[in-house]
Amino acid sequence: MDKAAVILRFENVTFGYDKENPILKEASFSVREDAKMTVMGQNGAGKSTIFKLVTGALTADKGQIHMRQGATVGIATQVVPPERKEDTVSEFFAHAFPEKMYDLDRRIADALEIVNLQTKYDKKIKDFSGGQQARLLLAYAIIQEPDILLLDEPTNNLDTAGIEHLTGFLMCYQKTVLVISHDADFLNSFTEGVLHLDVYSGKVDRYEGNYFNVVEEIAARVERDRAKNAQLLKEIQDRKDKINFFAHKGGKMRALAAKLRDQVADAEENMVEVKRDDRTIRDFTIPAQEFIEPVVMITSVKVIKNHEPHRAEVEIKLRKRQRLFISGPNGIGKSTLLRSLAEEADEGAVIAKGVKVGYYRQDFSGLDFDQTVYKSLESVMDVPDNEALRSAAAQFLLTGDLLLNKVGSLSEGQKGLLCFARFVLQKPGLLILDEPTNHINFRHLPVIAEALEQYVGTMIVVSHVPDFVSKIAFTDWLDLGTL
Repeated sequence: MDKAAVILRFENVTFGYDKENPILKEASFSVREDAKMTVMGQNGAGKSTIFKLVTGALTADKGQIHMRQGATVGIATQVVPPERKEDTVSEFFAHAFPEKMYDLDRRIADALEIVNLQTKYDKKIKDFSGGQQARLLLAYAIIQEPDILLLDEPTNNLDTAGIEHLTGFLMCYQKTVLVISHDADFLNSFTEGVLHLDVYSGKVDRYEGNYFNVVEEIAARVERDRAKNAQLLKEIQDRKDKINFFAHKGGKMRALAAKLRDQVADAEENMVEVKRDDRTIRDFTIPAQEFIEPVVMITSVKVIKNHEPHRAEVEIKLRKRQRLFISGPNGIGKSTLLRSLAEEADEGAVIAKGVKVGYYRQDFSGLDFDQTVYKSLESVMDVPDNEALRSAAAQFLLTGDLLLNKVGSLSEGQKGLLCFARFVLQKPGLLILDEPTNHINFRHLPVIAEALEQYVGTMIVVSHVPDFVSKIAFTDWLDLGTL
């Protein structure tokens, strides 16, 4: 790679939140100016950590991070920081600049046009839907016009129109873009290479080519390395058998045994470290609470159009084994409906008394971030059971020290897997799922979809991922956009 064109370079970077178990181990890679790269790896491999190292929010334990002199960095994080939720739109964007910008309103208007969002500037961030907040986060990064644009799961909560708008912008963006995403089709539309984080080795490998081709290349490399090692192991074992035979002979036979030992040592040195595939969660089942009566009654919903709410009458009754899919564009009130239902805050949407509710919030605000992972799992069990808890946790790759860590220290993907582990232990009669694919590694999604398809309780789902939704048979549909 032409060094003059390099805008970012990691040189033998080591970093760990726990210094005894670093996430990155002497990781090295470089990114050229104007490149559009995917950052890929298993949940917890350190993708968001790399972004924090680039922005300076974290400092490497060892190694160096080189950036072109004067290069600016803008980041669109996965969620709005809690301390910014009370900001108005104007106040939110003002934080993007180190000094007062006298043309801030114009800059906001330009950035919001790029993300296809119209709003009043005095509206508070907390009053926007999840999808609208995702657009605001994108606009926050874009408004800075950075030389390096970092996007962390930018399609989460975005509807189809939002994703198409973002894709078009990124294809035309004339500067460097690094993207963390589990949306394969989105990535393949504009990225030209992959930085692959290996959760086992802590190393980073750089691949050129479109996303789908790189995924195939990684899989092919794994198979080649396995085949090479299998052949070497066969040769090593064959020579060891001969060594055992000749070593007990005299004269030339003993000399031959010594030569074979040298060959075995050479073969063992030539063994390659096989790049292991990202682990995928095992098949699982969410047990359902037994409940005979109707579980959910929805007689009216609040719909928001042109920033104005109005009531719409509906008639939905859900029993065991029935599933409702709620659709509509960002900002129309889907998450608000789910939240008011779960919190029993709306007379028009009621859950029957005694029903245990498993609620997947798109921002994980239902989790206590100060609890340990172990306590978070234990808190949903009717009767604490250490063996059952650890077994469920292991199904979702939450093992060892992770159980002792606080929930807030988990990656967003691990928080998502924690939610599903909690459902397994909770045995809910009703699942309320608000964008359940958010932050989850795409390898896990078919397993989760199959578990939801097999779930025999009542289920209500909001999702903007058609491929995921198509794997689940729904009995009822509610399109808020038509009300």
